[in-house]
Amino acid sequence: MKVTIIGAGNMGRAIGARTVAGGNDVEVIDRDPVEARGLADELQSAAQDGATVTAGELGGPIAGDIVVLALYYPSTIEAIEQNRDQLAGKVVVEISNPIDFETMDGFVVAPDSSGAEEAARSLPPGTPVVKAFNTTFARVLDAAEVAGQQPDVLIAGDDASAKQKVSSLVEAGGLRPIDVGPLRRARQLEQLMFLQVTLQEPMGTAGGSHFKFLP
Repeated sequence: MKVTIIGAGNMGRAIGARTVAGGNDVEVIDRDPVEARGLADELQSAAQDGATVTAGELGGPIAGDIVVLALYYPSTIEAIEQNRDQLAGKVVVEISNPIDFETMDGFVVAPDSSGAEEAARSLPPGTPVVKAFNTTFARVLDAAEVAGQQPDVLIAGDDASAKQKVSSLVEAGGLRPIDVGPLRRARQLEQLMFLQVTLQEPMGTAGGSHFKFLP
């Protein structure tokens, strides 16, 4: 499977690492082409099972069947606007948490929406959007474990086939996918991560904590 990751920051690096660990090919795109090439080289050195990593151009052709928007909100919407036509027919993975970081007391999207739903409205009709990775810190993804436990990746979406593709990608990378339901469940996933973000300082966990679902 070919996966395009838009965004060469911490989350792009961590998701890319899990993707190549699962033997999948990766294309890295970033507004800074130097950053994109640097991350592509880094990921290639860790690739497994013949996986290849390349750097693409923002606004150019998108090679991946799955496109991960590894960006902060509202940069996700900006990236969609820049690549709207190229995203048609792809499975788009939206990972943001649209927190109001100025007040740290809410979100910058309406209460009856989410970053994922806003992304879906901005994409060409019929383009499936899957919410994933937003409840997992980059540090946890990098290690693929926390406190000896396999991290869970909570997934929401309205297209069953798209969710299955993302679940397979997650599982191949050594993580456990959990389907939480339709795309509107992204609202609760973003609230869950908001709680986790606010707990980092008082708990002193520095992005190393994780919500784990146990039987």
